[in-house]
Amino acid sequence: MFELIILGIIVGSMSGFFGIGGGTILVPMLLILGFDTKVAIGISVVQMVFGSLYGSYLNNKKGTLDLVMITTIGLGGFIGALFSGSITFMFSSETLEILFLAFTIFALIRLFVKREEGLEEKTLNNKPLLLVIGFFIGTISMTIGVGGSLLLVPILVGFLHVPIAKATSAGLFFVVFSSIAGLISHSLHDHIDYQTGVSIGLASLLGVYIGIHFKHIVSPNIQKRLLMLFYIMIVTYLIYRIFGV
Repeated sequence: MFELIILGIIVGSMSGFFGIGGGTILVPMLLILGFDTKVAIGISVVQMVFGSLYGSYLNNKKGTLDLVMITTIGLGGFIGALFSGSITFMFSSETLEILFLAFTIFALIRLFVKREEGLEEKTLNNKPLLLVIGFFIGTISMTIGVGGSLLLVPILVGFLHVPIAKATSAGLFFVVFSSIAGLISHSLHDHIDYQTGVSIGLASLLGVYIGIHFKHIVSPNIQKRLLMLFYIMIVTYLIYRIFGV
């Protein structure tokens, strides 16, 4: 239980600071502790419900949450995430790990893409497009046990010229939609260890508070560099775990 509490605080801190759901770091850590991939994914979904709801509440109080933009994306994500349990059921644990690695690399590359000026306003007013983006991210992300911000935040920053603080807040709020839908879907396929998930989820609330506090006192440039470093660390670990190199 002590290990789970510490893990929850660490995951919550990362979630609040980087705007991620928590699965990005929680799933690999649970794999290290000996959990099966599908069980680890189920536990991470439970934690994401706790962390995303509380973190979004804090971000909204600080004025960095664009509710109109992210609600449109979130609705698409909610619909897409409803299919995640069925997709997870169809693939082996090894395949899911490779899929997880592929999307992490994809997200990292997006952070280095040069932004096109004027694209943000045009795209963020296109609600059908935002809905489709949300649907795609929700379907894929909850299949591999991450909340969607792993992919959404780099897209918002790298392509839509959204400020980093606003993008991470949007990413965490997106997780509210995708994680609740993912919880429903994975529950139907009996992938959820509720006792472990709730324990980590409650502990993560303290971490979320700490992470969001530091996010609002660190400069955007430093935050983006730390985000890139975080993605590189995740990619390195996954390559080592999957390919043994």
